[in-house]
Amino acid sequence: MLLDQVARQGKHPMTQIRTIEQRHRGYNHGDIRRLISPNDLGQRLKPFVFLDFVSIEINKEWGFGFHPHSGIATLTYHPYADIQYEDTSGQKGLVRAGGLEWMLAGGGVWHKASLQARGKVSGFQLWVTLPPDIEDGPSQGQYVPPENVPRASNVNVLLGSYAHQNSPIHTPTPINYFDLSLTQGEDWSYQPPDDHQIAWLFVYQGKIQASGEPLTDELVIFDETDGMLVLKAITDARILIGTAVKHNYPLVLGSSSVHTNPTSLEKGMIRIREIGTQLHAQGRI
Repeated sequence: MLLDQVARQGKHPMTQIRTIEQRHRGYNHGDIRRLISPNDLGQRLKPFVFLDFVSIEINKEWGFGFHPHSGIATLTYHPYADIQYEDTSGQKGLVRAGGLEWMLAGGGVWHKASLQARGKVSGFQLWVTLPPDIEDGPSQGQYVPPENVPRASNVNVLLGSYAHQNSPIHTPTPINYFDLSLTQGEDWSYQPPDDHQIAWLFVYQGKIQASGEPLTDELVIFDETDGMLVLKAITDARILIGTAVKHNYPLVLGSSSVHTNPTSLEKGMIRIREIGTQLHAQGRI
């Protein structure tokens, strides 16, 4: 029924609905469920090259010690847990639940984070690629409290913009990244910007229909047309959604880095080793 309504009421003379090309449930990596990796779906979804989903019971604290990145930016988002963070640019502190930890790694950075909560928590870490003019540059962290994360009706705007609400984080390439809440029976449709060929979503709570197909606990990739995303909530649901302009560069991979060329990757590895040596001398790793 919703598809018929969109066809009748679409903003364009002939409204096109994006179809689902691929469905994926990810695979477990310890307490983490990996949904996108640079050597699999990341090749199709770049600039989105990595997505981890955490849904676990914790007792006060859980997380990772210092670890390096280069050539990418990471966004960590936990709706139900505070994030204790520190990075080698000298920043440290606490982002309360629902806030954002953005780390533009550039030519190399180390950071660490832990979740501060009790009980069941769920959240995400996303990696996005950087263009050649930024991937070798300085690192920069940005930590956004929950009250500064824009919300438009039922959409938390994590990156990009929606309904005239703009994320305070400036991304180096055009990216929209939302956390959508739907109540049972609610319809929702979204027209991504015309140049956003890449589109995907992950249903992390509840059950929906997307493009007429039932989905639960699943990541789906949409076709690369300029059509709409059309959803209907079968139950109350939470959905993570990403759309973007395609990253038209190769992915050159290191153990914790993604660059556009081997020279930049080597520079990043050298910088990471230098910072690691300093951290080791300080007794921090």
